[in-house]
Amino acid sequence: MKRYHIPQLGPAPDSPFPAPGLSDHPEGLVAWGGDLSSTRLLNAYRSGIFPWFEHGSPILWWSPEPRAVLFPGQWLPPRRLRRTLRQGRFEARLDQAFSTVIDACAGPRLNQTGTWITPAMRRAYCELHRLGHAHSVEIMVDGQLAGGLYGVAVGKVFFAESKFHFRRDASKLALSVLMRCLESWSFILADCQLWNPHLERLGVSLISGDEFRAALAAGIDDPDEVGNWQSRLATVNLTDW
Repeated sequence: MKRYHIPQLGPAPDSPFPAPGLSDHPEGLVAWGGDLSSTRLLNAYRSGIFPWFEHGSPILWWSPEPRAVLFPGQWLPPRRLRRTLRQGRFEARLDQAFSTVIDACAGPRLNQTGTWITPAMRRAYCELHRLGHAHSVEIMVDGQLAGGLYGVAVGKVFFAESKFHFRRDASKLALSVLMRCLESWSFILADCQLWNPHLERLGVSLISGDEFRAALAAGIDDPDEVGNWQSRLATVNLTDW
């Protein structure tokens, strides 16, 4: 069996990550170890790297190639969702229930026995949210949370982490709201990390590692706009698809 050289991260939260393009791991594993401090997480995202591991495993850091992405301004929700958006039968909120959204994303799912959103991951992303870097989209129907998603914004790039739904299409509505917001705010990329058939049906594109890193470099040059996103929602028209 082939052995891959996977660097172990040093103890300092600002220790550099290895260059993702140099990894020879077939699934994009670039490092292991370290911690989930906000400094290390933001450094990882700026390099196109994200943590993904199971409970009881060391922290594993990934940058898969090719990369699954969405481009704000080039994406349209499916026709049926556009009709729902125009009808306005739901309420969209941003950053109003982050911890509830991440807990729902960590909940049990069909044909899955566990979750990668460990308690340590939850604490780490809730801290990123407190600092104004991690954000959530909440879809409310009849006053109840119906679906949502969360992720991390760095410059003009959004790194989507997970989504959920309690009612049909609610997570797709959350994605539609996110993409319209990102388009309105001149974001250049929404990173969806790993391809799957469900994402393909939503219009996700696969781009090479070199293309992804070029887009990432352009997007993170913009200064971060940290803070709660709810006040910015008023600047976005969600019904003109």
